[in-house]
Amino acid sequence: MASSYKDQSLKVFTLNSNPKLAEEIAEHIGTTLGKCTVSRFSDGEIQINIEESIRGCDVYVVQSTSSPVNEHLMELLIMIDALKRASAKSINIVMPYYGYARQDRKARSREPIAAKLVADLLETAGAGRVITLDLHAPQIQGFFGIPIDHLQGVPILSDYFEEKNLDDIVIVSPDHGGVTRARKMADRLKAPIGIIDKRRPRPNVSEVMNIIGSIEGKTAILVDDIIDTAGTITLAADALIEQGATEVYAACTHPVLSGPAVERINNSQIKELIVTNSIPLTDEKRIEKVRELSVASLIGEAIIRVHELQSVSILFD
Repeated sequence: MASSYKDQSLKVFTLNSNPKLAEEIAEHIGTTLGKCTVSRFSDGEIQINIEESIRGCDVYVVQSTSSPVNEHLMELLIMIDALKRASAKSINIVMPYYGYARQDRKARSREPIAAKLVADLLETAGAGRVITLDLHAPQIQGFFGIPIDHLQGVPILSDYFEEKNLDDIVIVSPDHGGVTRARKMADRLKAPIGIIDKRRPRPNVSEVMNIIGSIEGKTAILVDDIIDTAGTITLAADALIEQGATEVYAACTHPVLSGPAVERINNSQIKELIVTNSIPLTDEKRIEKVRELSVASLIGEAIIRVHELQSVSILFD
């Protein structure tokens, strides 16, 4: 596609985590992806070559730090260094999925706060701005000393359910931490909310306790930011059906879907799982129950607004 965006100093590059999304974003902006290659030395070290001049350009690098997270993070840091040394005017990181976000505080003694370390690494490498989507904890914005635009997936997920025109819905948060997100979706869909009160004995193992809110006879929509092993969400679906929900849908922004997740979702009471393409789905994850929505136009619009010095907050409405 020929570049139609009026300002040629805006350049979009992608690394290996999500090239398809990066292509969609570039298409929305009306530009083509910048030329660069990411290769490996024989010992596994990452080598990056930027194959066009970016001197004086505003560069946007699309890279989710999804699995393999350390590879993708290291690619990004090396790319930032390459851009800085090639005299880019500004280096903007577009990170639809921010890895290590779940390590955002010291929950126990002698624990690291890896989300802060990642922020420090990006800044030290030379990033001047971060555009991200549904951080696991919004406070992570405060780990950065540079501007961060925190986009939200709820409007995209809500629009999908609005079009489905479901009867008598209730929006359910699978835990107390996600209540704000559930309320945002409930406000958009003019629905009540429910909360699942659960206790987690150890990481990635959840135990459902009881449900706050009226569920009986309703269509329940479980909404979360990340679905990882899908233990929480499938147990929550069971609990909702037990409490008299007629059917259960689930929605999340970031489909990490690791380990037994796909099998659990397939065998669960969840009718449909709606996700975004912040993390690309591999073929084995593209099961009938999973429906993928694109965040490309949202991110593309955010990039245009940042570049043209317009308000980004309008995209949250």
